[in-house]
Amino acid sequence: MIKVLILDDDPMVAEFNKRYLEELDGFTLVDIVHTPDAAQDILQKKEVDLFLLDNFMPGKTGLELMRNLRTVQARLDVIFITAASDSQTIQAALSYGAFDYLIKPFEFDRFKQSLLRYKDKWTLLSNQQVFNQKELDQRILHQQHQAMEAESLPKGLTKATLKVVMDAIQLKKSDSFSTEDIAEITQISRVSIRKYLKFLKSIGVLGERMTYGTIGRPIYQYVYKEMNVDVLSKYY
Repeated sequence: MIKVLILDDDPMVAEFNKRYLEELDGFTLVDIVHTPDAAQDILQKKEVDLFLLDNFMPGKTGLELMRNLRTVQARLDVIFITAASDSQTIQAALSYGAFDYLIKPFEFDRFKQSLLRYKDKWTLLSNQQVFNQKELDQRILHQQHQAMEAESLPKGLTKATLKVVMDAIQLKKSDSFSTEDIAEITQISRVSIRKYLKFLKSIGVLGERMTYGTIGRPIYQYVYKEMNVDVLSKYY
């Protein structure tokens, strides 16, 4: 069983991550903690394979904690689960050896994908002591590269259309807007636009709120979070 520690200063978010983890076979929860100091205490006392780590916390960021841990626990694997979507934080986390990086809010499927990829790697490295280059490339490194490429955009989305949608959003950036507003500007179907807006919301570029129309039908309105737009650079 893969032993997992969860650190998030928001107890509700930590509980959601716990419930997600319980849906997956092969993982066991070591503990949930809400401060970096508490996490360090657990890591000194208990065996942990995988650390689900938030970044924004009072006193010390997840990046600072990970940097400190690397000096004493080089083999600890880390998946960041955080609202931090700026390229500088993402690059730093990856440079410190984070296995994956999930931006809040995210869906269970993305969480599941990340942990199952980790489980595959952990199982291989735990059960086989020596690899030749072909095995290493095909069974671990190549799979990681494929996963990174596949995650560039969700299935069915294209870079060209994403740019068209973003250009339309730029026109509406000072106001809230609906799926219908962007569909009208781009002349792309509402079904397709809805997929792009859902993706942009998942990576923090859009915020979402629900309002009600004149006949009581719920309408989703979006707002552009320009401060998070840097995260899009890896998709173009």
